[in-house]
Amino acid sequence: MATTQHYLWAGGHFLLLVSALRYLLAYATFKTVSPWWYRASFLGALVSYAIVCYKSLGSPQPTGAYVKKALMDENVQYFFLAFFWWSSKPVPLALIPFFIFSLFHALTFTRTTLMPRFLPPGPPVTAGGQPQPHPLAKRLQLWVKANYDKAMRLVAYAELVILARVLFGALFFKNSFMAPIFFIHFLRQRYYQSAFTRDAIAVTDARITDLVRRVGNPVISEVWDRRGSCLHDGELVRSRLRVPQGEISFRRVQGRVEIL
Repeated sequence: MATTQHYLWAGGHFLLLVSALRYLLAYATFKTVSPWWYRASFLGALVSYAIVCYKSLGSPQPTGAYVKKALMDENVQYFFLAFFWWSSKPVPLALIPFFIFSLFHALTFTRTTLMPRFLPPGPPVTAGGQPQPHPLAKRLQLWVKANYDKAMRLVAYAELVILARVLFGALFFKNSFMAPIFFIHFLRQRYYQSAFTRDAIAVTDARITDLVRRVGNPVISEVWDRRGSCLHDGELVRSRLRVPQGEISFRRVQGRVEIL
């Protein structure tokens, strides 16, 4: 049975969906929109992620072990990212990853909690067996499973676009210099924990490298090659500090739906 926390968690995602859709549609059509919608979106994210963090970590404790565990938790990382965006000058693209996550959370909540209340179950497969979910719920479940990986890849590429946006935004005073610093650190954690992020960075890196080679400018090529050396050194450090697979596998389901 769904609890009050479960409904609050889902309410945060629905608030994010509605507010972000309103803000992004206005942004895409070059219409003026109140920043209230932007902040309401991340307020919904803060509510949902706070509940998930509390359920997974328990009450905050002033211990090194708790802090270390919290900092390595993807939900905590996204909570702090949501707080950063909520308290900063609006960056519309920053809504996209949270919107995608919330879409899948809201769809699964609708299928598992709302639909059984309003739609009759289907007949059991065998006599005396358990009733089957409504056909609409089954189709929704199949759609979520079929599109989950695609959505997570889209999130990974969207986060790289956001990085480019805040880097150029800092250069042209469109956002604070703290934004790229904070987001680079966030992406560094995502690179360690998310195969989708690693794949997106690898593909983007290969395409930019190919473009640099085609340009044929020795200065640009040298700068880009130095960047490659730094990444290689960082990967060596990462390989030496890698956490065993079994200890972090549960953290890679951040984009999936948490059943509270």
